[in-house]
Amino acid sequence: MGRHTGRRASRRVFPVFDIKAIRDNPAAFDEALKRRGLGGEFSAAAILKVDEERRAHVTKLQEAQARRNAASKEIGAAKKAKDDAKADALMAEVASLKDFLAAGEARERELTADVEKLLAVIPNAPLPDVPAGADETGNVEVRRWGGPAMLTFKPKQHFELGEALGLMDFETAGKVSGARFVYLKGALARMERALAQFMLDVHTDEFGYTEVNPPLLVRDAAAYGTANLPKFAEDLFKTTTDYWLIPTAEVSLTNLAREQILDEDALPLRFTAGTPCFRAEAGSAGRDVRGMIRQHQFIKVELVSITTPETSLAEHERMTRCAETILERLGLPYRTVLLCTGDMGFASQKTYDIEVWLPGQDMYREISSCSVCGDFQARRMSARYRPKGAKDVRYVHTLNGSGLAVGRTLIAVMENFQQADGSILVPEPLRPYMNGLERIAKS
Repeated sequence: MGRHTGRRASRRVFPVFDIKAIRDNPAAFDEALKRRGLGGEFSAAAILKVDEERRAHVTKLQEAQARRNAASKEIGAAKKAKDDAKADALMAEVASLKDFLAAGEARERELTADVEKLLAVIPNAPLPDVPAGADETGNVEVRRWGGPAMLTFKPKQHFELGEALGLMDFETAGKVSGARFVYLKGALARMERALAQFMLDVHTDEFGYTEVNPPLLVRDAAAYGTANLPKFAEDLFKTTTDYWLIPTAEVSLTNLAREQILDEDALPLRFTAGTPCFRAEAGSAGRDVRGMIRQHQFIKVELVSITTPETSLAEHERMTRCAETILERLGLPYRTVLLCTGDMGFASQKTYDIEVWLPGQDMYREISSCSVCGDFQARRMSARYRPKGAKDVRYVHTLNGSGLAVGRTLIAVMENFQQADGSILVPEPLRPYMNGLERIAKS
């Protein structure tokens, strides 16, 4: 398994941005990108220059096609009039136009691809209430739940606890697979499974999400649809047979609406899945090398919503509360922050990060990221709906969030429920999933 091997599979490309909207209001487009810290080659002027060349070329092709059609009709008239010289000249003109159109259509495809390539690497426009900022220091805390436990001993980090218990083995995983892998054993392996089951049960039974067991391997078009491609190919793993391993179930779940026209009455669609996820972590060299914070392979429970433009912001707040509720049920302190323009994801219009308290690190760490994407992903996968009583269709809005990252939740439980003797209390909601086990201790 590599990251960029094998032939490229063909994909059907859909419009990334509404080029007409950029043409009609270039200043608004530039302002949105400016808030993202972008400009220059990504400006409206740069994009429209390439698009104007394409449009001018298309006009020439249309004129040539019209002339070819007219000349073809004139050939018959010339032959009927027995004007062989004119008929020969017209046939030569038609042949020439045919060659011109063939070459011109190839050039049109190239120009269209140039516009698509440029637009495909431009991020979504942030909503007006997203704070401006260059990095995480510009994020704004919006609420906090619980508080760090007052421990009477110096807390250990999760990997210290897990290794001391003999239930977390990084050394053997390194021999087998390399860095950023781990063997979980015994009660810790069972707790990770219990956490995923608990999350899925809450999201399906209480919050109305439909559980899905989705593909873990996807084609180019699916990863393009959620905007993981082309910009973030280095962060993904790819098989030698042209499949991408999903970095999150968001890819598989959001593509359930791909190339569909849904009825408004069917919305919102809410999906959840607990799956292995795979990330190359190409941009995180040297960060969180020790422990389970940043792994190449991990389990995550994902939440995805497909809804209308009018309800997407309310759905965003709802989704975030669903993720927060899991932490509250487990008794894990957290804070929720609104990400600034420089820290939010590529496809996002607005993102809340939920950060859980880790005593061993003496800091809050991200455990969930809930984003509303507007029609950004829907355009890339042609996901639309028909409003009640309307003939025209509109793009749906998509949302995604972690409900939660299971491995990081395991870390949070271990560190927050650790005892002075190195044992770990099992939170009450998990005990039914662990055959009543109340404490994880060294055998």
